[in-house]
Amino acid sequence: MDRRNQPLSWFLLTDNRPNPPQDTDTVNEHGAVGDENVERGNWSSKTDYLLSMIGNAVGFGNIWRFPYLAYKNGGGAFLIPYTVMLALVGIPLFFLECSFGQFASLGPVAVWRAVPMLQGVGIAMMLLITIANISYNCIVGYSLYYLFASFQSPLPWTDCFSWWAADETCSRTPKDPICNLTLNDGCFEIVNTTWLQANNESCPNGSEISIPQQGPSEQYWDKAVLRRSSSIDETGEIIWYLALCLLLAWLIVGAALSKGIKSSGKMVYFTATFPYVVLTILLIRGVTLEGAFKGIEFYIGSQSDFSRLADAEVWKDAATQIFFSISVGWGSLVTLSSYNKFHNNCYRDTIIVCVVNCATSVFAGFVVFSILGHMAHMQDKPVSEVAQSGFGLVFIAYPEALAQLPWAPLWSVSFFFMLLTLGVDTQFAGLETVLTALQDQFPTLLRSKRLLLTAGICSLFYLLGLLCVTQAGIYWLNFMDHYAMNWILVITALLQLIGLSWIYGTNRFIKDIEMMIGERTWLFWLWWRICWILISPCLLVAVLIWSLATLTPPTYGPVEYPIWSGALGWCMAIFCIMWIPIVAVVRVVQTEGPTLWQKISAACTSAPDWGPYLEQHRGERYRKKPDSTEDPHCVHLLVIPEK
Repeated sequence: MDRRNQPLSWFLLTDNRPNPPQDTDTVNEHGAVGDENVERGNWSSKTDYLLSMIGNAVGFGNIWRFPYLAYKNGGGAFLIPYTVMLALVGIPLFFLECSFGQFASLGPVAVWRAVPMLQGVGIAMMLLITIANISYNCIVGYSLYYLFASFQSPLPWTDCFSWWAADETCSRTPKDPICNLTLNDGCFEIVNTTWLQANNESCPNGSEISIPQQGPSEQYWDKAVLRRSSSIDETGEIIWYLALCLLLAWLIVGAALSKGIKSSGKMVYFTATFPYVVLTILLIRGVTLEGAFKGIEFYIGSQSDFSRLADAEVWKDAATQIFFSISVGWGSLVTLSSYNKFHNNCYRDTIIVCVVNCATSVFAGFVVFSILGHMAHMQDKPVSEVAQSGFGLVFIAYPEALAQLPWAPLWSVSFFFMLLTLGVDTQFAGLETVLTALQDQFPTLLRSKRLLLTAGICSLFYLLGLLCVTQAGIYWLNFMDHYAMNWILVITALLQLIGLSWIYGTNRFIKDIEMMIGERTWLFWLWWRICWILISPCLLVAVLIWSLATLTPPTYGPVEYPIWSGALGWCMAIFCIMWIPIVAVVRVVQTEGPTLWQKISAACTSAPDWGPYLEQHRGERYRKKPDSTEDPHCVHLLVIPEK
């Protein structure tokens, strides 16, 4: 039904019903279904959106971080704080960001017309996602390199091959320590401790020398792939093959986003679903291997330690993992949701995406530890000695485990292609966040030049990322992750909660959401009110304080960072968040008012053009009577009819 021809009485009678009006697609002159929002565009289908959101949320962290955290923090017992934090922090923040972006159909900077004083939060998000785009795509480049290297038999990291510069410290099996014996004539003799044991001899105290060694997969990662220097001080040269892989990664991401969500929304049909196919195949293969259940038992089995629940560090790890795994605080959720149609059910989407993301983390843990258990069995080691996190898991431990399987190249190709698809999915959302923010700020200039804008941004980010493919590149990646992608995200998410719940108003925000998804009962909103106003902010403050209190200088393995890197790291962090107070002060100074409090109040008042992007949806919005003395969050049946 076309609402435009209805009288005002139709709106008064129908806008207060439980279900909102359903969106109708526009039809162009060729008879094809078009977008509701012609200027910005919409997702071609609901499936495009859901797969893009799942692809954005499910990334490297689900594979290389969650399984290790679960093992480290009590095994199956870790699922209790993980689930609690999902309910109290993760889902409320996810729902808030999705609703915020969908209501205004704007990116993370322009959407703060709701509370202009906090527009600096959107700028901070932009800077954080920019740093993340630069570093994250370098990891995609590493995945591409390993993918290409997997097309050979045997795999190059199967053994210590001299052609990739393996040295004398490389060995698949542990080397016995040596004993430095002093003979009667004062000379020294180097003796293998195995020989001493066979001859019932012992090594004198202090004379046993351990031989430093690396496994072939670890040395391949350091010497063949990274050609790693000794510290961040030694930049070295650009690794040409990693630079080419990085270029290919940016070409893939740029091509997918060349037509915006219309093109990336089709790519995710493959990139968001293929990882589940590979994970399922690897799990089936993993559980059939000898020693697999030893690894699963370590992950989440009978060794679960429920006493760890009394440790505050476990709850902090759970909150941090939930916080980062569902991508809140980056602005990407606001961006992707801004392309939804106005009456899309964002509440249902929130539940689907959060549950799928967290279930994927648990599922991936079984895949990882089943194969690590087999590797531990083959090497006659406890699982704790082969379990790693981050780069060490996906580029050292897991490749080594895959190399021990029959048809190793097949499994290696599958695994690293899965990593590639996980990475580019997240990159699609990250780069789209930057592009959308720029287009929303300068629509006349940039919206018609989408291809040139995408090419320019990708080229710029590629050039900036070349630092991360030098011989010191891995140190820079670890450096950026440590200083710019942890506690700052907690600040942006916390300010979102404060801005929308305490300044904009929870009642007002709920009415905005009900315009989109229809009215809900007071009991339904009671939970969200409590979370948005009290529980989630308090937990985020606790996580922020704990993170800052336990913050230590970064390290990469045994390598420590120089003092100057700490100063640079804090400068980078301050540069990201300083726009929050700067913009707030500028907004207050620019507003008119006799007192400082009135200036602040005016700077917090929504801009005149704040509201749904399309005029047809603004016409559905309740307006407050100008002369009313009631609570500004109350609803009045006064509707401005559409033009």
